[in-house]
Formats: sequence, structure tokens, C-alpha cells
Amino acid sequence: MAQERTGVITFKGNPLTLIGPGLKAGEKAPDFAVLANDLSSVSLKNSAGKIRLLSVVPSLDTPVCDMQTRRFNQEAVAMSNNVVVLTISMDLPFAQKRWCGAAGVDRVQTLSDHRDASFGQAYGTLIKELRLEARAIFVVDAHDTLQYVEYVPEVTAEPNYEAALKVAKKLA
Repeated sequence: MAQERTGVITFKGNPLTLIGPGLKAGEKAPDFAVLANDLSSVSLKNSAGKIRLLSVVPSLDTPVCDMQTRRFNQEAVAMSNNVVVLTISMDLPFAQKRWCGAAGVDRVQTLSDHRDASFGQAYGTLIKELRLEARAIFVVDAHDTLQYVEYVPEVTAEPNYEAALKVAKKLA
């Protein structure tokens, strides 16, 4: 049975349960299997040797997730080619592709965890009550080590963009 954690996040002030471990900087980044917009399988190995900024959102079709993904897309333009920005949600790949087209997002790869919740369970972001991802940011270095971890305490709040970007840029 998967580990359950309480007291970590809330949604509009109401406590929720996260499934999976609470990861910390310095730990090995767990592998995962998610779907790209073309339904191909993507894992951590697909971007091996690069710096990965993993932006985790509940749904691209909500205001804060939309802002978060647009912000990282904008920031990605100025980042080294050695940095890959991946946005992971439970949205279906088709919805992610439609959203990216409508939003003009082309520097961030959107990935869907809807099939197996593989990412959510490995990274401790799966919300038990909603089967959505909790808002979180992870920066993984070229050696697959977590260098930055943020589980945003209130799902409707934005993450600390500057802190995550500072780590990603320093590693690049």
C-alpha cells in the first residue's frame, strides 16, 4: 500500500491527503512513466544528462496552473539549452495539447500522469481525495539528484518561481 501523508497541503483551506513520499533535496529523483501529447511514454531517462525543472499542476484549465505554466514557458526562453521544463498534470494529453496551442506555450513540454499516476505516487504529489496532482516544483540535476523541492502548501497559491529558477540557472 502506498504511503499517505496528511498535514502537507490544503485546497481552499481544507486539508488533503497526499499519496507517496515527501521527497527532499539531495535525494535521488525517482523515475516515472507519463504520456506526452502524442501518447508516447516519457520517463526521467528521456531527458538524461540535462537539468530538469518539473512543474507540477492540478489542471492547466485553472487560473493558477495556467499562470504557472505560462511563467515557466516565458522563463525557459532565457535558459540554457541544457535545461528542460516539464509540466506534469492529470489532464489528458489531448487537453494539454489543445491548451498549449491556445496559450502559445512551446518551450515547456506538457506531460500527462492520468494513466497510472506514476509520477504522483513516486514524487508524493497525488491528491487522494481528488486524483489530481498537488502543486509542486522539483529541480533535478544532470545526475538525477533532486536539487530543489517545493510542495506548495495551499493548492490555489503560486509556487516560489524565483527560488526554483535560481537553482535551475545555477546548475546550467
